[in-house]
Amino acid sequence: MTQVVLGVDLGTSSVKVSAVDRQGHIIAQESFDYPLMQSKPGWSEQNPEDWVNGTTVAIVNLILKDGLKPQEIAGISYSGQMHGLVLLDDKHQVLRPAILWNDTRTTSQTQEIAEKMPDTFLSITRNHPLEGFTLPKILWVKENEPEIFKQAKTFLLPKDYLRYRMTGKLAMDYSDAAGTVALDVAHKTWSEKIQTVFDLPASFFPELIESTDFAGYISDSYATFSGLSTATKVFGGAADNAAGAVGAGLLKSNMVMSSIGTSGVVAKFEADTNVDYSGDIHFFNHAIPDKYYSMGVTLAAGDANAWFKSVFGQERNFKDWINEAEQSDVGANGLIFTPYISGERTPYPDADIRASFIGIDRTHQQSDFIRAVLEGIIFSFKDIMTIYDREGANFDTVVAIGGGAKSPLWLQIQANIFDKKVTTLVNEQGPGLGAAMLAATGLGWYHTVEDAANAIIKFGQTYYPDPEAVANYAQIYAIYQKIYSATREVSHDLLTYRRQLHS
Repeated sequence: MTQVVLGVDLGTSSVKVSAVDRQGHIIAQESFDYPLMQSKPGWSEQNPEDWVNGTTVAIVNLILKDGLKPQEIAGISYSGQMHGLVLLDDKHQVLRPAILWNDTRTTSQTQEIAEKMPDTFLSITRNHPLEGFTLPKILWVKENEPEIFKQAKTFLLPKDYLRYRMTGKLAMDYSDAAGTVALDVAHKTWSEKIQTVFDLPASFFPELIESTDFAGYISDSYATFSGLSTATKVFGGAADNAAGAVGAGLLKSNMVMSSIGTSGVVAKFEADTNVDYSGDIHFFNHAIPDKYYSMGVTLAAGDANAWFKSVFGQERNFKDWINEAEQSDVGANGLIFTPYISGERTPYPDADIRASFIGIDRTHQQSDFIRAVLEGIIFSFKDIMTIYDREGANFDTVVAIGGGAKSPLWLQIQANIFDKKVTTLVNEQGPGLGAAMLAATGLGWYHTVEDAANAIIKFGQTYYPDPEAVANYAQIYAIYQKIYSATREVSHDLLTYRRQLHS
């Protein structure tokens, strides 16, 4: 009997389930899309039931359409969109729609956290309180929906809720728990100090487990629902960026990961907690036990490109759309785009900043606008890398995954703007493959996550920086760095006006 593991990649717009064999080959894959609810500017919510239904449809299709036998599925693990708040009552029923990572309604709560814990919050959580994190969302519900919060007995993050529905057991892994900013990252415990300051009982916080820990078997009810076997073992899983780092083979300190999904991430492996980025870059527990990773986030990376294409190139396929940018030149003929369509996180923790095109004149063509969007997203990644440079974090290789790894042009733009070699993966599956590797390690197919990565991950083509383009991009990036401070006040005023229209 051929055994496989399932890697469930629970994203913001869809779930993708990959069946992976012992050799690391993806033998089947199914996905399912679900909607996003954005009822007010800055709000972003989802119905957790959509995650369960979507995952189940994907699994059923793997069994019925792809011929996967339930008894062959030895284990399941997860990669999940981070920070989303799922509130549960005493019967573990969902109390309200999940508030997602890209929801920015919690500015006053982040200020409250900073005011009440000005000296200790960063040292405990290794991160500043930002709108995207989970703790501010908890406080927002507590302050704005008190009747709902009175019923709340615990909370979960998106993939942990999905795991609960599949096993009947509540838990949260360390890599995702770190993104709540209620975890003592170095000591791997929920912070009693944070619980006390914000009057949150210890019972509100779920049990903590490692990403490779056994988390239960498929429950009888979910087996009936999905067709899975109750003998299938389920493992903790990880935050999407931690799972993506595993799936990208990011296991050495000389490498960083450049990931273009809905958001954009630059992540770096960290062996211990000795490094201190002063909260300017996020610092989280890794999916690898007792290891860590740091990362900076661009809130709208692929999402900025998808937005622009949806407005001006809806009928075009992705490849043709990106290739049109080749008709432009380095620097998009003096046109710059800042990808702040949902606010920004690193290095500007600013929920109210908005995007802009700078330098438009009558000579600019559609190809220039497309290229400016591609370059602007990578300039925002460069902002993150300058923080690593400031702290002396040496690295020479960028592993590109996600949408930015699907275009040779975009890969070369990355190499030229970063002035680093950029390498791809032979079979880039990112977080989903990372999740499957966690399940395989949990089952004992591999002794460690590192062993799984060494056996499965294969690097592909490498793109090297072109010296002339590097020099030109350095000049353009110096201009790009001035745009945030120059547009911030006007951008905030416009957003205030829009909110008044919707009030």
